[in-house]
Amino acid sequence: MSEAVKQEIRNLLKEHNAVLLAHNYMRDEVQEIADITGDSLGLSIEAAKTSADVIVFCGVHFMAESAAILSPQKKVLLPRPDAGCPMADMVTAEELEALKARYPGVPVVTYVNSSANVKACSDICCTSANAIKVVRSLKEERLIFVPDRNLGRWVAQFVPEKEFIFWEGFCPTHERMTVEAVRQKKAEHPDALFICHPESAPEVTALADHACSTSGMYDYCRTSPATKFIIGTEAGILYKLRVENPGKEFILASPALFCPNMKLTSLEDVLISLQTLSPVISVPEDIRIRAKSALDRMLAVPRD
Repeated sequence: MSEAVKQEIRNLLKEHNAVLLAHNYMRDEVQEIADITGDSLGLSIEAAKTSADVIVFCGVHFMAESAAILSPQKKVLLPRPDAGCPMADMVTAEELEALKARYPGVPVVTYVNSSANVKACSDICCTSANAIKVVRSLKEERLIFVPDRNLGRWVAQFVPEKEFIFWEGFCPTHERMTVEAVRQKKAEHPDALFICHPESAPEVTALADHACSTSGMYDYCRTSPATKFIIGTEAGILYKLRVENPGKEFILASPALFCPNMKLTSLEDVLISLQTLSPVISVPEDIRIRAKSALDRMLAVPRD
């Protein structure tokens, strides 16, 4: 049955000149059929480069918004519009504006895991991969970091000359990974390296051999001479890690590393979305322009 669904999806993608994107945390079978897999902003950037008329985004709501921000001429579909991000929902534009009023002139650095409305109220965006460079690029000595307190505190370790005002948001999935769970896995596998996402709690990242974004994990595990890794991020990442590194072993740091929102999208949802060309995700033009400005400032930060 699933093979028939996959074939119909491929046929409809061709018929509609559509590109299928899948986040690294999606179900295995969704990642398997995708044209492009990757992290949230990377997918939107790659989709914008294509000649596709339609973007089918297998991810969560803020990711589809980012695609709409960067590709206003394309139709963006989100097969499961109920797939949200609890961390992104922890801050609203109104709440951020109220905080900005308390700290006039202090720039706002906003993690891309946020709504288009919040991005539009920000000075510059960042990803987990470039957050340190983005913060270092600011001339101001103080900054507001939104919404992820864990990523912000991880970045602050590398930029001690800056003063951070943290928004108290967090990723519930990464927050559920405890020190006790990690220590147990490390005791069970003393020959394994522990890699985690900087959205993890500070006491967890302190135990890591390496902390990085999901795209960074792929690079690190592919180039590392090590053959065994304890992975501290959402379970969906294991699919591509195992495909790319057949001779290496990957162990999930905790069974709690499961995001229900990331697992909502099924092949059947993708098929229905392509059959109906819905649900469409759009961003009002005034919000889109301001949000894109914050993303453009981030993309202008030198990588080296």
